[in-house]
Amino acid sequence: MNIILFDEPLLKTRLLPFTFIRPVAAIRIGILKIYEKWQMCIDSTVSFLTEPYLKEKFSPVYAERNLYLNGAVCPNENILEIIKNLNEGQGLQAKGILIAYKSSEIITSLEELIGIYHKNEKNFLTVRTETILQHPWQIFTGNKREIEVDFTRLTHNRESIGIDDPHTKVYYPERIFVEEGAKTRAAIINAEKGSIYIGKNACIHEGAMVRGTLALCDNAEINMGAKIRGDNTFGPYCKIGGEVTNSVFFGFSNKGHDGYLGNAIIGEWCNIGADSNSSNLKNNYSQVKVWDYKAADYLPSGLQFCGLMMGDHSKCGINTMFNTGTIVGIAAIIFGTGFPQKYIPSFTWGGISNHETFQLDKMFELAENVFTRKGKTFTDLDRAIFKHVFNVTKRFRENAC
Repeated sequence: MNIILFDEPLLKTRLLPFTFIRPVAAIRIGILKIYEKWQMCIDSTVSFLTEPYLKEKFSPVYAERNLYLNGAVCPNENILEIIKNLNEGQGLQAKGILIAYKSSEIITSLEELIGIYHKNEKNFLTVRTETILQHPWQIFTGNKREIEVDFTRLTHNRESIGIDDPHTKVYYPERIFVEEGAKTRAAIINAEKGSIYIGKNACIHEGAMVRGTLALCDNAEINMGAKIRGDNTFGPYCKIGGEVTNSVFFGFSNKGHDGYLGNAIIGEWCNIGADSNSSNLKNNYSQVKVWDYKAADYLPSGLQFCGLMMGDHSKCGINTMFNTGTIVGIAAIIFGTGFPQKYIPSFTWGGISNHETFQLDKMFELAENVFTRKGKTFTDLDRAIFKHVFNVTKRFRENAC
């Protein structure tokens, strides 16, 4: 079965800023990205059908029979069983959202795919799935569930190398899986309330206190003295310090110093300055409102606990203070005294009382520097994607007050 993970347009917009430079299925939740989950569940080619400006980097691969699958859906046993039994021309929907369509047709655009669905909506089977990402905060609210699901899949019939450091205290070692090359040094690791996955060449440094559930992905590090509460994902090459709870770092991002972060999402190539803090609970304990890109307004999230959500390549200076439910776009540089606004547009320079536009040439120079430090290359294709996002987000910068 050839899987093509498509971006349902409404969901892609709702999940901004995390879908500006990637398809929805390239979001990390749990241990794996969504498309990696599907690769594990179904032995198949997996590719993407997304917006034109992303297609060159994330292109579709077609076969004689194709399963067009909503990239916002995390696989579970129920949806897997239904999908495997679909016939040619059959599809699935959930509350008016296209979930899947099986066809030998070569569908080359999202508009064409959505059009097929709306023409034949009554013929699409209705399914229930609680694993559709419809809002960005569902990345952290669903993270514990997805860590446990991924943990089971990744560790099935495999043996952990274990923790042999005599100065590390371990609780519930049967719920901890350690990959080759990982190491701990004089830490406290407690899996009583959830599984802990420690990826290849990852490291937990001296004095760190760590609770499950936790995904510490390949080459990621938890710094000395860190206090890591439950339900966190730290993607590849992240460096984490201070106090963190129920947060997801996609990868290549750093929060290396003291400061609190909770109920948060941090994209790739971000940096949180020393002693920066994010509120995740309002003083009156009321529901948190969050900026919605579709409505261009603040809408209720339904959550009492909701912290910082920062898009890729954004960074903040030391001692930055973020209000509850703050949304930061991509490639924003935040600094200054006081609280930034609760919505900071992409390519913003400043963001406290006054701000300017972070010009593309300066942004590219910074991106090249941070990529080089990790042995990566910031390509011309990356530049083209950022240029597109820079142009389409201009109106948000102009309207910010």
